[in-house]
Amino acid sequence: MKVLQSIRLSTILLKKCMSYKENLKNIKAFVFDVDGVFTDGSVYLMPGGNMCRVMNVLDGYAIVKALKNDYRIGVITGGNDEMVRHRLNYLGIEDYYAKSHDKMIDFENFKEKYNLKNEEILTMGDDIPDLHMMQNSVIAACPENAVPEIKNIADYISSKKGGSGAVRDVVEQVMKVQGKWHDDNTQSV
Repeated sequence: MKVLQSIRLSTILLKKCMSYKENLKNIKAFVFDVDGVFTDGSVYLMPGGNMCRVMNVLDGYAIVKALKNDYRIGVITGGNDEMVRHRLNYLGIEDYYAKSHDKMIDFENFKEKYNLKNEEILTMGDDIPDLHMMQNSVIAACPENAVPEIKNIADYISSKKGGSGAVRDVVEQVMKVQGKWHDDNTQSV
């Protein structure tokens, strides 16, 4: 009985993995959360009441490369940090939705702006506010350190933690499947 259950589970996981890999070739856009995805979720409290976050240059490199290859990138966050906005704008991200109280509204606005279908979007989130937009993407991805509820609905769980290359992981996979990863000489960021 246990062997049969193990075979069924393996078959389900294989189908899910195959579906995930097959869907990479159709991706035209990425939607990311910030805290816990671009960052490790930590907020450093600085003198004067300022807060500081850390982002990974590996993620930045992948974002610049994706934008140069005509992928659309949206960032939807509940936060509103001017330094985060500055960093994302520096990378070339124009679609930054801050202070999002309902991420599905911003997700739909992003889709509509570029005439995208759910089947063309990979979304990466790490916590409950990301759940609905992830469920409406063809690929729902999350960092290794996402909360259990997000891991349960994810099509792909990165081996990288948020802020440690999880964004690059998914962008690189998509671009490699589509033959675009080695196309240019993007400089480090």
